[in-house]
Amino acid sequence: MPPEQLIRVLIADDQALVREGFAMILSAQPDLVLAGTAADGAEAVRMARELDPDVVLMDVLMPNVNGIEAAEEICRHTRAKVLVLTTFDLDEYVYDALRAGASGFLLKDMRRDELVDAVRVVAAGEALLAPTVTRRLIADVVGRSRPAPGAARADARLARLTARETDALRLLARGLSNAEIARELHVSQHTVKSHVSSLLAKLGLRDRVQAVVLAYEGGLVQPGETPPPGHS
Repeated sequence: MPPEQLIRVLIADDQALVREGFAMILSAQPDLVLAGTAADGAEAVRMARELDPDVVLMDVLMPNVNGIEAAEEICRHTRAKVLVLTTFDLDEYVYDALRAGASGFLLKDMRRDELVDAVRVVAAGEALLAPTVTRRLIADVVGRSRPAPGAARADARLARLTARETDALRLLARGLSNAEIARELHVSQHTVKSHVSSLLAKLGLRDRVQAVVLAYEGGLVQPGETPPPGHS
């Protein structure tokens, strides 16, 4: 595989066994390269700046600087995409991570193929929203969180969208894929991709995860709202 197609990954976790396990799984893939490992958030920020990885696999609870603070610094100052590791009993951190700019999150009891796929998805510029459990968890966390100080601003930003872009964002936030959105709107997948790219640019967002958060914050989608018939 040509070097330009290789995905460089930085692993940040305070448990050595976890770092080593993830490193072994990722390094076994022909398109994934281990850029380095970090034992805390401060080290993760420093290494992300020095090593310029494509993806940072970030634990939430780490000493010195926690994973949320580190994710925010990395998203603000580097091109790396951050994939946050969490557990169900830490779901309040998920919302913080998404607001910090993370491109998605994984549960720590994931299978190895889920880890590999997630790194590839995030590296390709997509947000990790596909699993039903992830969509429901985002909706639940947003629904339970206190209103954000920027909620009024979120409404104003959503007003910049065309009616079609608003429809696409609403369906995206309800967990539908591009193909499913295309069927709902009776347009091509190419058109959906154009709508999504346009709305991200207008809203000044990095990816689909941030678009989902904004859709909930701005009241475009309500927590617990179900997808159209035929979707889980």
